[in-house]
Amino acid sequence: MARVLVVTDSTSYLPDGVARDHGLIVVPLQVVLDGRALTEGVEVTSAEVAAALSAGRQVTTSRPSPALFAATYRQAAGSADGPVDIVSVHLSGDLSGTVDAARTAAREVATDGITVRVVDSRTIALGLGFATLAAARAAGRGQSSDRVAEAAARCAHNTGTWLYVDTLEYLRRGGRIGAASAFLGSALSVKPLLHLVDGRIEPVERVRTSSRALARLEQLVATAVGERRVDVGVQHLGAAARAEELAARLAARLTLASLVVSEVGTVIGAHAGPGLVGVVAAPAEQDGGR
Repeated sequence: MARVLVVTDSTSYLPDGVARDHGLIVVPLQVVLDGRALTEGVEVTSAEVAAALSAGRQVTTSRPSPALFAATYRQAAGSADGPVDIVSVHLSGDLSGTVDAARTAAREVATDGITVRVVDSRTIALGLGFATLAAARAAGRGQSSDRVAEAAARCAHNTGTWLYVDTLEYLRRGGRIGAASAFLGSALSVKPLLHLVDGRIEPVERVRTSSRALARLEQLVATAVGERRVDVGVQHLGAAARAEELAARLAARLTLASLVVSEVGTVIGAHAGPGLVGVVAAPAEQDGGR
């Protein structure tokens, strides 16, 4: 049976060293800042994006090209010792064209005899990160590419993602707002809570203040998780104190396998805006999540 290699994209936002330790291949997206295309995680920082957004500068994002994916797949297959299959796991196709670019590249390299199974995780950020790790661990156990792809999809399906944003303006600008557009007419003092539902950003409710919003976010996560043992990520953009406080509250209420607190990367940050606090909760492996 062929060895399985796992590819993901830079919006998986795994902690430093985790991708390397699990043999993951990461294809970068780009942030376009004042017309300059910059590689996520290499040429631009989250702090720079937050400052640019706060100053009203133009910030957009760009998916990897099919050509970059094809080159990545060919290099991975060519450098492997023996036959390989590739499982390529990416952020929600409803929020980015990344997965479509990966599929186009997969069809191209199939003519070279390279098999690539592309997984639309239907999630983002550490939701994608946890799904990618599930795939990498399945590959490490010597499972087939079908089983590796299933592990990623299953973990992503069982993972919950909740978001607090200071304003919906940045999501509106990027066209990622979906049904949450119903909140756009709200007073500025109203803080929206959002939930990722089958790859789309959906509204949950509006809360009057940021402190109440974060308390409500804690309650939503705790209710959804219940007694399950979970891996949790708390991510933010320019809101480290809020994120740390929320993480401490969740640690006191949940049964944790792991807890990561980190600043979100530049691509997701560009669409959510400064003040973002997000929580991702994935079932721990021994509980059937990965």
